[in-house]
Amino acid sequence: MFMRTMHGEHVLIAGQRDVPGMAITAPARRSLTASAVGLAASLTVSLAVLAPAQPAFADANAVPTYEVKIDLTTAALDASHVPTSAVKAAFGITGSAKARSYEYYDTDALDLNAQGWDVRLRHKSGSDFEETYKKRFPVVGGDIDAALDEANAEGFDSSDTNYDAQVDWGYAKQTLSFSNEKSHGASGYSGTSMPSSSTGRTWLVNEIPGKLDDWLSDNWGSDTLKVSRAHGPVTSQVWSGAWESSDDAGIEVLPVKDSTGTGTEYVVELSFKTDDYADAAQLHADAIAVADGHGWLYHGDILKTQLILDRY
Repeated sequence: MFMRTMHGEHVLIAGQRDVPGMAITAPARRSLTASAVGLAASLTVSLAVLAPAQPAFADANAVPTYEVKIDLTTAALDASHVPTSAVKAAFGITGSAKARSYEYYDTDALDLNAQGWDVRLRHKSGSDFEETYKKRFPVVGGDIDAALDEANAEGFDSSDTNYDAQVDWGYAKQTLSFSNEKSHGASGYSGTSMPSSSTGRTWLVNEIPGKLDDWLSDNWGSDTLKVSRAHGPVTSQVWSGAWESSDDAGIEVLPVKDSTGTGTEYVVELSFKTDDYADAAQLHADAIAVADGHGWLYHGDILKTQLILDRY
């Protein structure tokens, strides 16, 4: 609990002067002095009580991990839309391609997204379905602490172990997110196949976390999800590896509808995960320098979630 201190406010107790013809004994002087001290203390307490208090948080801010995300141009791909051997070598990518399909659930008006919430259903080959409920907070001017304070005020703090905090660090944009992840069995679904829109929606409504459900009002989240639809699915290929301080590096190649809906564009995202801010800053700077030096760098941030919500 924090209390705002008072600055520039002083209580002045005027010194008692002898009145001509009046004798003040030593005991009387001590009594007057004690009264003055008592009055000062009383006024100080009153002022402190009346002073406005600073916002207080019951629990400490969450401690985020970091994921550096740098977009590359299609110059990083070969004719088969696979990262070139030069790109893989430059960023420590050694793994073979693994497929994943995913889609986002929202209304046509994107009501969830407008409140900073994204709901995703994802299926990696050979795995159960992943249900992710994510709340986003913008990081303005690189001030991650301010974003963490804002999240704390909304109930996302270090005490809530249901959510994982992460800073996504793009070319020029940073976003703080809190993700609640759940799983659903994939029996009957081969490869990366996805359920029907209505089936996936039912799963997500049934598993909705309380923070989302009661975000604007009781049951707002589930009521909104019930009238949502799947935006997608999309299927991407991911190659993994390790680079510099990150033992979780990757390149994702995601084909998406172009803005006309008649063609296909390829999003190429290079990513590195780390628990440490200083490591993330170094990875960010070095990845940009290497990609730019080879002519692969996309000078901007491509937001995959928004792209899928808008085009599907």
